[in-house]
Formats: sequence, structure tokens, C-alpha cells
Amino acid sequence: METTSLIPHVGENYTLKLKNTMQEILSKLPKESPEFSHSIDALHELMQTKVDPPFDVIWVYSAIKFGCRKSLKGDNLEQISAAKALFQLISACSASVGGSKSIALLAPVVFMIHSVVKELFELKREKKAMKEVKSLVDMILGFMSICCSKISEEEDLDLVLSLNDLARLWVDDDDDDANDGFETLLPLVSSDVCGWICGGKFHVGYLAGAVMMEVFLLKLCLFFDMGMEKGELEMYLKSWSVGSISSFQNVYFLEVLMRTTLETSLPLNSILKAKDEFLLKKVLLDAVLLVEYSFIYENAKNIKSLALTRLILTHVAVEYLREFDQNRIISYSKAFSTSNLPSQIIKLVSNQNGIEENSGKTFGSSPRALINWLLRLENLGIRVFEDDTLKSHAKLCPDISQMEQSAAGTLDDKVTDEGLFFVDNVGEEENAGEEDNQSKLISDAFVAAAQTMKSSDNESRKRKGKSSGKKVKFVKYDLNQKSVPVKGGTSASNDSSSDESEVEDPNSDSDA
Repeated sequence: METTSLIPHVGENYTLKLKNTMQEILSKLPKESPEFSHSIDALHELMQTKVDPPFDVIWVYSAIKFGCRKSLKGDNLEQISAAKALFQLISACSASVGGSKSIALLAPVVFMIHSVVKELFELKREKKAMKEVKSLVDMILGFMSICCSKISEEEDLDLVLSLNDLARLWVDDDDDDANDGFETLLPLVSSDVCGWICGGKFHVGYLAGAVMMEVFLLKLCLFFDMGMEKGELEMYLKSWSVGSISSFQNVYFLEVLMRTTLETSLPLNSILKAKDEFLLKKVLLDAVLLVEYSFIYENAKNIKSLALTRLILTHVAVEYLREFDQNRIISYSKAFSTSNLPSQIIKLVSNQNGIEENSGKTFGSSPRALINWLLRLENLGIRVFEDDTLKSHAKLCPDISQMEQSAAGTLDDKVTDEGLFFVDNVGEEENAGEEDNQSKLISDAFVAAAQTMKSSDNESRKRKGKSSGKKVKFVKYDLNQKSVPVKGGTSASNDSSSDESEVEDPNSDSDA
């Protein structure tokens, strides 16, 4: 009779069994048809022993139980059916763990869905398959929304297997380089962002944020199959994006999304055409730069990283759109400068390094001015940017020039009493007459769409039992008619009494 089965799996015994089981599985991976029957029993015991099993135990158990790479075959409908089955298995295995773990574990599911969506957009779009994949994406978004309500303080996790080894259960990876396999498993996460997530200690919150972003991007891509006119589609995409971000209230997701938007192009070239990708890039910039999300300020641990990322993204967005859309770059700059973020950055950097706060305020609150102040501190040996990627983007910002000072003077005349909410009326005088009403259109679509989304969001919020009761502030700006035709109900040409709007956060159940 084996005595080992009588040893309780606690403390050091649990750790030893966990390591031995994982090493046994790892040794079998290179084989063409590995046999995991013994390992699956051991993993099941390890899962049953703890209320909150280790991340890699759930990951490996789900992969082996499901069949790993063997299931990555078949036509589109078979693939969707397999992805749905894997989603149900993982969600059942992770029912007792935290929200971030539950979401991060879905990376293989999203990997499978991306493969299907890519093929549907490349080849003829099968109606039934498209309908099924849309339904599955919506199901996962609903699950993630519920998980977000369970997320509390996230911690770094110690993994027995590396992220690359975990990825090898799903993708072929003969390269020993640290994160190549995991990059393959996260097809909608760029190399830079993946390196940032996987570098150093493993933080499950950021991996969950990356998986959330992938599903978020897939949903946005699927909207392009709805046959909407370009202007209508753009406003729909914006309103859905803003509503989803404010509904999730997840700082990790928001930061990963901002860092992805920092890239010159979105990691969607396998799905969208270049013109559609450019449209989506503008939508994402509007969603993350023109709305001040209150939940950012409720996360003291993440505020510095979020604020610096938003600062750099604002500058990059201004440079990116400089030749295309003057209205937007003015809006982005002012939305940042008149938000609470500049004062937060100055306060955090000053307090952490024993610097007089006024030294930062003398530089002003425009994105470029603030970046130059931070770079001057870096040159003095004060570490401000804890991230090399953000620091590299910051270094691309030139010193404050005469041109910037002139532009800043022009912008100051456009700020309303409330600061954040301003209306860009560039060209209003020149376009008087027949086009006068058109030049004064203000994109209230964010506001209107957020209100229309309440009915659908209330249902999921009832299941979550969570109501923030908060309001989201939306920046209003006048977009060039060639960029965004605004449908009826959004014109403010006859009502200039207010330059701001407050609508209830779609998270709230108050009207339910």
C-alpha cells in the first residue's frame, strides 16, 4: 500500500507535490503524443485541496483535461464549439478564485476565438459562424464584467512553470526565448506590451487586463461586420467603448489598452483593413483621452503608472494626428491639462523624491511641458519613469519651443468655466452662414449612447449586485464634419448655455 497517498497535501508537502507534478508534465510536452493520465489525477487532487488553487494548477489541469493542441482543429463552427466548451471548463474550475485569475485563465479561449475571427474576416464570412462567434464573445464579456466585481487588491504570483511553459500547452514553441510562446498565445498584444506584462514578477492583474483587452478589441472588430455607414459606426464604437471601460472599472485593463494604443499601429492587421484600423485607433484615443474616469483616482497603488501612461499617450496621440485632425489634438491636450492628472503627477513625483511641488507647477500642465519637467528630473538622476517603454516615448518629446508656447496661448482662450469640458470652435468664424450650424455640432454621442446602454447594462449589473452610483464626465468637442457626421439629437447649435454634460455611469442600477 502506498503511504504517499496518506500524506495530506498541505504546506511543504503540497509545494513538493506541485513541483514534481509540473516537472513531470513539462518533461512530456516535447513528445508527439504525451500521456497525462497520471498527471491529471495529481492535478485534480491539488485543485481540490485548496479553495484558491495556484494559477498554474488550474491552467494546466484545464489544458490537459480539454486536450490542449488536439482541440485546435476543425472548421469554424467546430472551433467555436470547442472554444465555448473550454470557456465553460475554465470558468467552472476557477469559480472559487479571484476575478483577475478567472479572466487571465481565459487566454487560450481568446486565442482560439481570434483564430476563428481572423479566418472569417479573411475568407467569406459564414453567416452562422459569425453569429456564433459574436454570441460567444458577448458571453465572455459578460463573464468578465461579473469577474471585475470580484477583483480586490491584486498581488504578484509565484509560478512553478514559466508563462512560456504554460503557453507551450497550447502553441508549438521550440524557441527557448523567455516569452515567445506566450506572445503567440496573446495574438492581440504587441511584443512591447507582452514584454512589459511578462517582465519581472508575474502580476495576474495585468495578464487579466491583456485578456480583457483582446476580447474588447475582438468585439470592436466584429462591429465592422454590421454594415453601418462610417460616421454612424464611429459614434457607435465610441459609445460602446466608453460604456465598457466605465462598466469594467478595471485599472489593469485600462492601462494595457492605453499602452496598446501607444503603438504606431494596433495589433489588428490580421483582421482589419488599414482604413478600418485607423478609424478604430481614433475611436480608442477618444475613449481613453476624452473621458475622465473616476475609478482611476480610487486606485492609489496604480495612479502614478496610469497617469504617466495617459500623459505619454496624449503626447503621442497629438503627434500621430498632427497632420490629420487639428480639432482632436486640441481636445486631447486640453482634456489632459484640465483634468486632475497633471496635479496628481506633480504631487506623486514630488512626494516620492522630496521635491517642492511648486517646481513642477511652474512648468505648466500641458502634456509636453510636463514631460519636459519629468525628463529634467531624470537627467538630474531622479528616477521618474519606472518603465523603459514609457521613458523611451517621453524622450521623443522635443524641448518646449516657441511654437508650443504660441499654441498654448491660443488654446487658453478655449477653456470653459469648468475646465475639462470645452468646445473646440476652430474655424467657427470662417464657416459662418450656411455651414454655421454644422461647424457648431458637438459630439454628444458619448452621452446619448451611454444613456441608451443603461438598459442592457442594468441586467448584467443586477447579476453582479454592484452599483457605483457614480457619474462619468465626458469631454464635448466639435469634430470636423468630414470626420464624424453626427445624427439628429446631437446638435447643440441652438443651446450654448452649457459646455458640459454629466450622465449616469452605465454601472448604476438606480433606474432598474
